[in-house]
Amino acid sequence: MNKQSLVKLNHIFPEKTGINKIGNLEIGGFDLSELVSEYGSPLYIYDEKTIRNCARSFLNEFKSKYNNMHVSYSSKAFINPALVKILNEENLGIDVVSGGELEVLIRSEFPMEKTNFHGNNKSEHELNKAVKNNIGLITIDSFYELDILDEICKKNKTSQNITLRLSPSVDPHTHELTSTGILDTKFGFSIETGAAKKALNVASSKNNLNLKGVHFHLGSPIFELKPYSEAINYVFKFLEKNYPKNNKLEIFNVGGGFAVSYNQDDPTVDINLYANTICEAVNNNITNLGIDPPELVIEPGRAIVARSGVAIYTVGGIKNIPNLRTYVSVDGGMADNIRPALYGSKYTALSVNKAGMKHDKLVTIAGKYCETGDKLVENVLLPNPEPKDLIAIPASGAYNSSMSSNYNVSLRPAILLISEDKIKIIRRRETYDDVLITSEI
Repeated sequence: MNKQSLVKLNHIFPEKTGINKIGNLEIGGFDLSELVSEYGSPLYIYDEKTIRNCARSFLNEFKSKYNNMHVSYSSKAFINPALVKILNEENLGIDVVSGGELEVLIRSEFPMEKTNFHGNNKSEHELNKAVKNNIGLITIDSFYELDILDEICKKNKTSQNITLRLSPSVDPHTHELTSTGILDTKFGFSIETGAAKKALNVASSKNNLNLKGVHFHLGSPIFELKPYSEAINYVFKFLEKNYPKNNKLEIFNVGGGFAVSYNQDDPTVDINLYANTICEAVNNNITNLGIDPPELVIEPGRAIVARSGVAIYTVGGIKNIPNLRTYVSVDGGMADNIRPALYGSKYTALSVNKAGMKHDKLVTIAGKYCETGDKLVENVLLPNPEPKDLIAIPASGAYNSSMSSNYNVSLRPAILLISEDKIKIIRRRETYDDVLITSEI
């Protein structure tokens, strides 16, 4: 690996990633080896500039093609008070799927009017909390939610703006565990079965709920463009015949699912192409229907933070099986990144302390946890790996930390934010006291 080779991976590393004079990998001028020496390993590092530029790209590309639009960051990809502040400054909204994510926004003093509460089984406690904090929008996912939310609003003598999540039965051709818009899914009111039509009528009849529009989400990551236009056309055709006449379609939310590259050979879809396809389909439908342009909402999550994050690990034991495989074990794994074990997700890796050397040894990077399937990267080239080497895995900014666990009573890594010329600790490394705080001994 050399600087010329690194250029091929620039699109999956944070902006201003390079190799410094002593041959170490750096981001924004910060030597990653030095950061590990100071803050420990494993270590997650986010780059603020990359986050901001990704957020601006979505906002600018879509607004240039459809002015009445709103970007709502999908917080399940990664949420942290520091990130909340950045997104608010970039004029993005945020959607949450749990009371915990909502609590992060409340404590971060994020504007509740820019918040949307998703989820297929929101509890009465969570809905009550959202209403009492004057949340801007709640996306309803079941008839049960319609009933209890209406009752909550009645008790609180208020009303709540809502959208309905529809299931358009469009296959986005992604992993079966991340397809959410097909018929056989727990999410949304199915158009195909008639549930969506009934839900629109029920929602419109509720005295304390204000039906503002609809939402659908096809899944993630979606590299193809056609599923978006197919779903948009299908949903508008359904709405033409079934949207309540006494309600105006004010919000049309097409969800997210925008793909990112995890490897050099992954296909890429420019934000501009997503914007072209989605905005053209929406514009064509509202023109044909002769209605006022509703607010178009998109919900990128992974696509805003994945590239900004890098995971750093330290090499420990190395096991060579002649003519078969070399395992390079590191001090992290499925407890901080379960995606390879859960989804079969593919990553790549670079040496941190040997970044300037030729990467020519084919290895599999294995985690430390007591599972055979705990492999972070299979069949990747590294430069003569040795114990105490540092390895960087890019595109680790989405879902790694938010899906992390204490499996094997492990401790979650620290998270740093590179903010201009400063390093901020946005999550300290866990301690055993954190894990055992409620235990009696």
